[in-house]
Amino acid sequence: MKILYVAMADDYGDPARGPSFEETNFRSALEGMGHELVPFDFMAEKREHGKREMNLRLLAAAAEAAPDLSFFVLFEDEIDPETIQGVSRAGGPAVNWFADDHWRFDRFTRHFAPAFDWSITTDRDSLPRYDEIGYDRAILSQWACNRYAYDWTAERLEYDVTFIGQSYGDRPATVERLRAEGFDVRCWGFGWPEGRLGHDEMVRAFGASRINLNLSSAFVPGRFPTRLLARLRGRKDARKSQIKGRTFEVPGSGGFLLTDRVAHLEDYLTPGEEIGVFESPDDLVAQVRWWLEHEDERARVAEAGYRRVRAEHTYDHRFTEIFARIGAA
Repeated sequence: MKILYVAMADDYGDPARGPSFEETNFRSALEGMGHELVPFDFMAEKREHGKREMNLRLLAAAAEAAPDLSFFVLFEDEIDPETIQGVSRAGGPAVNWFADDHWRFDRFTRHFAPAFDWSITTDRDSLPRYDEIGYDRAILSQWACNRYAYDWTAERLEYDVTFIGQSYGDRPATVERLRAEGFDVRCWGFGWPEGRLGHDEMVRAFGASRINLNLSSAFVPGRFPTRLLARLRGRKDARKSQIKGRTFEVPGSGGFLLTDRVAHLEDYLTPGEEIGVFESPDDLVAQVRWWLEHEDERARVAEAGYRRVRAEHTYDHRFTEIFARIGAA
């Protein structure tokens, strides 16, 4: 299938930060599945040509490509709804993956979803919100593991406890609490002294860690303008936890995952059998201690999680279901 792929190539649109999540996961998976992608990096185009010209260039790219489907991953308001509708008229349905509906639906999704033929949400609880705005083409999907970019590559265990992700919010305090309890915790990512790992080394670290922490608070400073952050800090749902990509990437790389319990997690992985779960800071300390002391149980859970993710929770599975729902080849 020929897909016009409209997404950022760089993390948060900043080349200095390396490849974006979308580039590493969505684009890699779609190409790995054999689809022909026509990429359009709207952030790079905007930096070079400005917003208005970028929108015009996107319309021209759609007309030239005449795709079977256009797949978007919007960031903010860089792409006008009228442009999205124009892309749809150029060939095939226009689809967007809405990543933050659990807290950004009211101020973002409700204004952009109507421009798309189909919208993908990872938040089951937001489905009624789509109904409320009279939109009946929302598809519930979920994050997953890109089997073309993640696998069990570690040959041995090297670390006791690791966390890979940005340092913000309560995360530094959580890590310091564990260290104060005597645990050896290694952290990588923006904001940590060790910096960010390259992708292949990150995947290897997942499998080389006895415990991989997932701290799934969803609010990410730096992603939105300062004026917006000031408003978001006062929102009750700004820090609502959610299922994240790490939920599947770590088990899909052979690692044992210890994550905070979030809504609907059990729909995808079984706590205690395929992943570990903690309920509070005190419980996190207890869970880390227990899983470090029970090596055989931890290895069994990591193996079960790996099998479940590879069998049911890859982006091949997600995109196949999505394309079938919208009637795409």
